[in-house]
Amino acid sequence: MQCKILRIINNLQFIQTRYFSKQSVRVRFAPSPTGHLHLGGLRTALYNYLFARKNGGSFVLRIEDTDQTRLEPEAMIKLRDNLIWTGIIPDEDPVRGGPYGPYIQSKRLDIYKEQIEKLLKNGSAYYCFCSEHRLDLLRKEALKIRAKPKYDNRCRHLTEHEVKEKLSKHETYCIRFKISSEPIVYRDLVYGDATLIQQESDFVIMKADGYPTYHFANVVDDHLMKITHVLRGVEWQISTPKHIEIYNAFGWKPPHYAHLPLILNTDGSKLSKRQGDIRVESFREDGIFPLALLNYVTQAGGGFNREPGMITCWSYEELIKQFDITKINVNSSKLHFEHLLELNRMEIQNLLNDDNNAKLMVEKVRRLLIEAFPENANNGSLQLDDNHILTILKWAHNRMTRLNDLINKNLAFLWIMPDIESFDIDPKELQSLRVLKNELDTVNNSEFNHHMLNSYLKKFASDNKIHFPSFMKFLRKVLSGLDHGPSVAEMMDMLGKDKTLDRLNRFIR
Repeated sequence: MQCKILRIINNLQFIQTRYFSKQSVRVRFAPSPTGHLHLGGLRTALYNYLFARKNGGSFVLRIEDTDQTRLEPEAMIKLRDNLIWTGIIPDEDPVRGGPYGPYIQSKRLDIYKEQIEKLLKNGSAYYCFCSEHRLDLLRKEALKIRAKPKYDNRCRHLTEHEVKEKLSKHETYCIRFKISSEPIVYRDLVYGDATLIQQESDFVIMKADGYPTYHFANVVDDHLMKITHVLRGVEWQISTPKHIEIYNAFGWKPPHYAHLPLILNTDGSKLSKRQGDIRVESFREDGIFPLALLNYVTQAGGGFNREPGMITCWSYEELIKQFDITKINVNSSKLHFEHLLELNRMEIQNLLNDDNNAKLMVEKVRRLLIEAFPENANNGSLQLDDNHILTILKWAHNRMTRLNDLINKNLAFLWIMPDIESFDIDPKELQSLRVLKNELDTVNNSEFNHHMLNSYLKKFASDNKIHFPSFMKFLRKVLSGLDHGPSVAEMMDMLGKDKTLDRLNRFIR
């Protein structure tokens, strides 16, 4: 329900941004479709989204697929789907479109070729005809003397005549950018002022296959899509001088840069795309709710008006309100999984407090139950009525961190009616059951709780001269079909008064 409301808000903001206002702030999330959306990428997308919303700007999703060798089928579709699942909905993207498309780089090749020609004409770029064999020799020679491998800029000095001759012979080439020896000065909105001198050689901006490199396409797209602020991971900070040099070569104004600190695992190791447990898809399948996951990634790196160590599951509106780019940390931060579970527990509580969301939660649990216990669903022994599921949810909201917690063998009795055919009941036990049922009928629903029932059952056994341990074992079997499990009082509390009496009646009849 929250995601649906957010989509309506986003649609209104999208229409206002595109047609009725001239908002200056434009940011983008530009992943490569080479794998799954993971926590690091999710935080980058979230911070861009929050920055855009806080400043009345636009959030763009752009797919950077210039490295055709690493593409994964369906990755773009899954990435966008998981992004929208979290509530981060782009104003412009490959599906929705927008005024600055296409939003997939492989569909912008003519644009890049046109811009490459401009750099070739103004002398900022040149054709490089060096073979892979020669480049490999340069790398090996550098490694022999323990130097950093880099290109020797040989083709920078080719004459116009030499270039034309090689082109006429259809020699394979790439296009390189001429780096400057001048220091690059820029202000990082997170890390402050920086002065960097290029230590690299001339780098490739157009590959032999006709595709631009990341660095070139990134700059061209950001400029043509009118991106004003680039919020990205700190691992891209080292590439910023290259990007600014390309901007300067075109005579374009660079955007403002803000680099986000690394997110670390609990053990201090760096998050990796290869970790299956940091995929958004994995959390989604594991019963984590969108807002819990978004709040979780904000625990690493700062950026919010929040007391240190405070764990709060903010709404989308509150996340936007509390986001402050000046409060992003420069130090790497660890994520602690127990915080995610606590946030998910909070979100479950929040959702249950809203009638519409509570109905959606009931339906989610119903689907989980049918999937977990198909045989019982088919034979009618699975209790799937709305009131029962909602009662269990409200009983468990402080005890569970995921809806999946309710679907396990230890709690199967909550949902599955015990098989009475296998019971051989002693007449005395049956009579005790009748008396107990009649007395429980008179107990108010408000008093039907674990603490009261625990005392009540002990008194009932004492008053009726029944051996308490034996009677509890029998009663547990009647209520759940189990020989072991939670205490009988706790079982009755979980089932609620109506379901408890229903199960007792099945044996009495």
